[in-house]
Amino acid sequence: MSNQLKFYINGEWVESSTSDTLDVINPATEESIGQIAMGGPQDVDRAVAAAKAAFETFSQTTREERVALLEKIIEKYSARMGEVAVAISQEMGAPLPLANAAQAPSGLGHFMTTLEVLKNFSFEEDIGTSHVVREPAGVCGLITPWNWPINQIACKVAPALAAGCTMVLKPSEVAPFNAILFAEILDEAGVPPGVFNLVNGDGPSVGAALSSHPDVDMMSFTGSTRAGIEVAKNAAATVKRVAQELGGKSANIILDDADFAKSVSRDVFGMCMNSGQSCNAPTRMLVPNARMDEAAAIAKAAAEQVVVGDPAAEGTVIGPVVSEVQFEKIQNLIQQGIDEGARLETGGVGRPDGMNRGYYVKPTVFSHVTNDMTIAREEIFGPVLSLIGYEDDADAIRIANDTAYGLSGYISGDPDRAKNMARQIRTGNVHLNGAPVDNNAPFGGYKQSGNGREWGAHGFEEFLETKAIMGYNAAG
Repeated sequence: MSNQLKFYINGEWVESSTSDTLDVINPATEESIGQIAMGGPQDVDRAVAAAKAAFETFSQTTREERVALLEKIIEKYSARMGEVAVAISQEMGAPLPLANAAQAPSGLGHFMTTLEVLKNFSFEEDIGTSHVVREPAGVCGLITPWNWPINQIACKVAPALAAGCTMVLKPSEVAPFNAILFAEILDEAGVPPGVFNLVNGDGPSVGAALSSHPDVDMMSFTGSTRAGIEVAKNAAATVKRVAQELGGKSANIILDDADFAKSVSRDVFGMCMNSGQSCNAPTRMLVPNARMDEAAAIAKAAAEQVVVGDPAAEGTVIGPVVSEVQFEKIQNLIQQGIDEGARLETGGVGRPDGMNRGYYVKPTVFSHVTNDMTIAREEIFGPVLSLIGYEDDADAIRIANDTAYGLSGYISGDPDRAKNMARQIRTGNVHLNGAPVDNNAPFGGYKQSGNGREWGAHGFEEFLETKAIMGYNAAG
């Protein structure tokens, strides 16, 4: 990869307008693995201008032309998916098996899903004497995070391209190399100049310039709720559409008729996956008060089976968290849990035994947590589980909904009972009895977990505007 210090604008790899660079740190070693150029408003202006010019022609392409383009991207992405996996593992710490089996393939999955949506989508309909058409939203600003980096890039870029939009991407500066590889893939696939543009940088310099830009018609943002609020504020002056997928503090209800050994163990591993760095992680496990100690013992045993280690080493289940900033935040929150009186079952502050470098966190389980404790309120974004007791189904639903967030939820137990409770939980997703995510189903949240939806047909529709042409079908 030879374009680390360049941006991709108007079909070319170009120099930054600034001389600023940033070291990309491997969180397993705490050492630099390369640098990226850091852009500024001038680079955003140039990229947006390219996208605006390209929109005039790309927005008029046919469904068949865009189908062919997505098929070519899928071909080129498949050929370089191994490179993407290695980059993600090195820059954000995902174990190589996870990077190869989930992180890198997630990008391919979104393109394949979007391709099928595009083939079958109805862009026009008649309503009485009017004709309604769905048209591309315009120039889109895309800001993506570091935790599932290519997943979030692809689930925005694929539908934006399929809809006929043009775009400027600002990936996370913490894990940017996979995005540079992605830009190379799109270039190899023949995406027309100006349709896709990449500018690296931080939020204040590039993100703010992009979200406030008068020639950007839509912002799609994934990241923290705090940063999402800033994007919305910056976008408000130009009344552009803003779609956001933000933080979460998802409740995981274990019903009294569930198989505790199976459900609790499974969900401890699920919570720890990706070092707990998933916005939809089931971090609040709700169990019957009468079975708190039983659930705690199962969770403790499961957490102690999670192997923390070098992402490249065989047998590693979770690697480090992404950065020193995240490591310190997690350590402080674990200490707060102890200080506020939660019972520490396993884990705790400090690195795992025998590790003296790398941002490694002990898989940590707290029991006897109350929902007003800090560890039950704040998104920790690390392998830290809080067990919270409830009295009955109504109490479990009340606790599950007692949060500022509403991204996901989990319920294990009798299927009919779980289905009924799922309808009462105020979240954008609910997983019943270990059901995985579904690329065809909409992904997004209620409340401070965001607005709008990604993935599948619902994610595709976010990048379309609706036009009604009155009198189109009038007689005579």
